[in-house]
Amino acid sequence: MKLRKFNKFVCLIAAMSTMAACSGNTGTTTKSGAAAPKPVQLKFWGGVPPESGPQTVIDNWNKENPNIQVEYVRYVNDDPGNLKLDTALMTGQGVDLYVSYYVPRLEKRVKAGNAQNLSEMKDYDIDGKIGADAKDWKIDNKYYAIPTKKNNYFMWLNKDAFDQAGIAIPDQWTWEDVQAHAKKLKQGDRWGFLQTLLEFDYPMDGSIEASGGNVKADGSSNLGDPFAKRYLEIMYNMMHTDLSTPTMGEQISKKMPVEAEFLKGNSGIFYGGDWIFRFANNLKDYPRKFKVAFASFPKVAPDQQSFKVMGGVGDAISINSSSTHKEEAWKFLKWYADGGMLPMAAGGRVPASSAVDQNAVLKLLTSGAEDTYDLDSLKKVLFDTKKDTFQLKLEQQVIDARKEEYQKYLTKAQTLDASIERMIKRHMDFLQQNKK
Repeated sequence: MKLRKFNKFVCLIAAMSTMAACSGNTGTTTKSGAAAPKPVQLKFWGGVPPESGPQTVIDNWNKENPNIQVEYVRYVNDDPGNLKLDTALMTGQGVDLYVSYYVPRLEKRVKAGNAQNLSEMKDYDIDGKIGADAKDWKIDNKYYAIPTKKNNYFMWLNKDAFDQAGIAIPDQWTWEDVQAHAKKLKQGDRWGFLQTLLEFDYPMDGSIEASGGNVKADGSSNLGDPFAKRYLEIMYNMMHTDLSTPTMGEQISKKMPVEAEFLKGNSGIFYGGDWIFRFANNLKDYPRKFKVAFASFPKVAPDQQSFKVMGGVGDAISINSSSTHKEEAWKFLKWYADGGMLPMAAGGRVPASSAVDQNAVLKLLTSGAEDTYDLDSLKKVLFDTKKDTFQLKLEQQVIDARKEEYQKYLTKAQTLDASIERMIKRHMDFLQQNKK
């Protein structure tokens, strides 16, 4: 009797041990019964709102790659937002990949040792996939990021207003033409021309870059380029003589949502870029009754021999040199560049890689509002391979100083000559203080 009780006790202990062993393994098991390794967790920092495409991209990747899971972390692409990212990089706060939107910011991150040298990677041809514009993102002749997006800046046109005014959709044109057309298009509450304050500088920079860059060969400032000066004069006349565009003071004080005003039909011409599509395709919040056509970016005047267009490629993604998962991050980055980012096109971000189907891009770019666009003019500006582009490399302190001076001119607080003289002096002071 005692032996039978002892045997039952042994069986009970064995059964309990088996149950404990089974309940203790709460993770995924392999066919052999061993626990599967936990997925690698990557953090990807970017400046685009998650709902504008990044979250869909991340969800697609995570579904296809259960062993490498990515979390998207949004930072605002302004000075405080970039400081937040730089602080996270310096203090090791979980950054595996991140996007730089401005070459000087990437350069600082490279010099701080926070970007992996991608030129050492031999299984992705950045020049071949992204094209010649990629070289603008080289630091010391090496790639520390893959630029993933085509930067497209062009003119949005109210085609109905152009047709009513008897103006043909422009092809090769100038800012003098913009002034003339805007004067005709100005009617009642409708402005002839609108643009954001951010893009306001780019026509000046296009002239400066075409004439040798921000600094001349002799080391002096090139901010007084005559065509950059001419552009400011055109804008002054449009504001104060033609009254075809809001004054600088009005636009600043009212914080005018110019893209929304254009989409309401309150402007004949709007200078923006492909990022406007995320508003233009939203016909619920931005309903419109007119068709949108597109025109290339204008040079300043007919006698300008060379001009560059702000654009090229951007959204440059780096791998943090301190990441403990560089191999997995590199796998994600290649996938993202070569088509993984395609859902971002619906928000206006056109993939730069030649591996991406351009027809698919165009379909997503105009999704939900195809009939409201003149597609022929869109294709012409979007896939133009002949334009000479540049990446802005002027330091932020100089950009801010220049803005302060030209705004004084445009608000009648300072003459044009005095503004140009002050721009040059402040640039030269900066160069002197930052000699390498």
